[in-house]
Amino acid sequence: MHFTGVPLQTLLQIGALAGAVVVVFYILKLRRRPVAVPFSKIWERVLRDKEATSLFSQLKRLLSLLLQLALLALLLLALGDPRPEANLVEGRNIVVLIDASASMQAVDVAPSRLERAKEEVRKMVRGLSGSDRMLLAQMDAAVTPLSTLTGEISELEAAVAAVKPTDATADFARALRFASDTLIGLPSPEIIVASDGALGEPIDPGGPVRLGDIKLSFLPIGKGSRNAAITEFSVRRYPLDKSRYEVMLEVTNTSDEPLDLELSLLGDGQLTDLTRLRLKPREKLPRFYPNLSGASKTLEAKLAMADGSSDDLPADNRAYALLPERRRARVQVVTAGNMFLEAALLLDEYLDVTYVEPQRYPAASTFDVTIFDGVAPTVAPGSGSLLYLNPTGTNLPFEVGKEVLDDDPNYRLGFDELDAKHPLLRYTALNDVNVARAHVLKGAKEDRVVGRSYKGPLLIEGRRSGVKFVALGFDVRESDFPLRIAWPLFLLNAINNFVEEDTSYISSFRTGTVWHIPASSSAETATLEQPDGAKRTVPIQDGRAVFLGQHAGFYTLRVGAGGAEEESMFAANLSAPEESAIAPAAELTVDGRSAGAVSEFKIGVRREIWVYLLAAVLLVTAIEWFTYHRRVTV
Repeated sequence: MHFTGVPLQTLLQIGALAGAVVVVFYILKLRRRPVAVPFSKIWERVLRDKEATSLFSQLKRLLSLLLQLALLALLLLALGDPRPEANLVEGRNIVVLIDASASMQAVDVAPSRLERAKEEVRKMVRGLSGSDRMLLAQMDAAVTPLSTLTGEISELEAAVAAVKPTDATADFARALRFASDTLIGLPSPEIIVASDGALGEPIDPGGPVRLGDIKLSFLPIGKGSRNAAITEFSVRRYPLDKSRYEVMLEVTNTSDEPLDLELSLLGDGQLTDLTRLRLKPREKLPRFYPNLSGASKTLEAKLAMADGSSDDLPADNRAYALLPERRRARVQVVTAGNMFLEAALLLDEYLDVTYVEPQRYPAASTFDVTIFDGVAPTVAPGSGSLLYLNPTGTNLPFEVGKEVLDDDPNYRLGFDELDAKHPLLRYTALNDVNVARAHVLKGAKEDRVVGRSYKGPLLIEGRRSGVKFVALGFDVRESDFPLRIAWPLFLLNAINNFVEEDTSYISSFRTGTVWHIPASSSAETATLEQPDGAKRTVPIQDGRAVFLGQHAGFYTLRVGAGGAEEESMFAANLSAPEESAIAPAAELTVDGRSAGAVSEFKIGVRREIWVYLLAAVLLVTAIEWFTYHRRVTV
């Protein structure tokens, strides 16, 4: 027998002290007060009876003392939590991963897959043996531990109740690594996964997850697969006509049966389009709306069964998008004259352009963007973001290096390396641009090189004190760059990137990823209102609010306070075909081995001895109370 609670030596010390107190109080209880009474013959009989029963009275008092000492001994033993040695060896250390991804919202089992999983985990919690310990964690795009590694039933049941569904995919590899790290060095380790099995291979940048000698068990949830989903939904603005938008939408039938569907498109909450569709099993159907009308701010797509019934996963039947704001960008151009620059800026009617001669800079206004063409004056307040074309001088946030010429017959001076994924280069092809003369640009360590020649960087991007800048290291008139369609597109990309009006506007974020939401670069935090109305504070880094989003819907971001508060909206969607394919997996395989069935959880009476000791304490207390009031131990 081992004491897993208070150590035995401490119990003996407490017992000696408490036992002495009990004996002292018992002696004080035996003291009698002398009381004078009139003598009478009747007392002779009473005294004779008392002498006859004096031995019995002493025995009764001794019984009272023994009951009190027994009560104390039972309490001390309960504090020690005695357990048989066999129980200490056989106790398991268990981590339960409860899948809270979008597919677990399926209603093919009542009331939903997630609620069914929670109920099964509750049964496991109630079936823990006295020496088992369990930790519960929610598994979605992140891993959230909801309890400590404990055997306390109340704590574990509270953790089960705290599991909430999300509209995201589950990061199975991260969850397994968390569980295996938790169980390192513990005896009888076990990981239990409560899921429908739509988890994919547990592989991350560190490679496949290895569980070693950790036991893996699988609790399968779900039975149905009838589902149709909106798997893509986005809006973009036409690059050269910002008054027009194009909507792209994709509907997928993930089940093995044909489905008749109704697709509704709502603009600003009003129905703008209703289409009936028939999809074959596993069919994907893209739809395009080339010229959207009837909406100015929000778009919402809804999918429903044509016969009025419901599929097994309602969570992917709705999608959200926010129309890009149409506003004029205020652009200041500081130039001595550049026909190619002026012509390119005329192509976008949503640009409000002000031309300023270098000696008259700055203009009496505030601007979103200032373009410096061949000049580099001290930047005045209100100039906004900065685009340097052929920069010269020293009033620059970067260093202008040596001049390089296209004088090598074996090499062409131009862009030899390009960051093709950068927003500045969208829809452009600069690989064959020829440059006669340029200057190498040297930015800071945190700046980004977008285009580089074999002699050094020619196009860089960066930020200083919250102000963005882009620099092009040559005069476009000394190249064939302005003779290409890429030239006006480059300018528009730069301006749109500065004012956060991306020409391939991403109208919604994907749930389960870290979002970087445009925000005021001068603020450190912002308030984010989620689709359910809950608000939370999120950090701002490099002009972007950072947040791991796991719910679809419309969000509101507020930066600042009082009258200076800035408010913006954005949308988020599930957009995960793997979550919409809800057919449950029959087995779970990790590291080349299949997970076993969950076992050894039997709901019944807990085996901790201290529970029975406390019951004995209550019983002894009841006996003491009964005998005292019956005057047996008085």
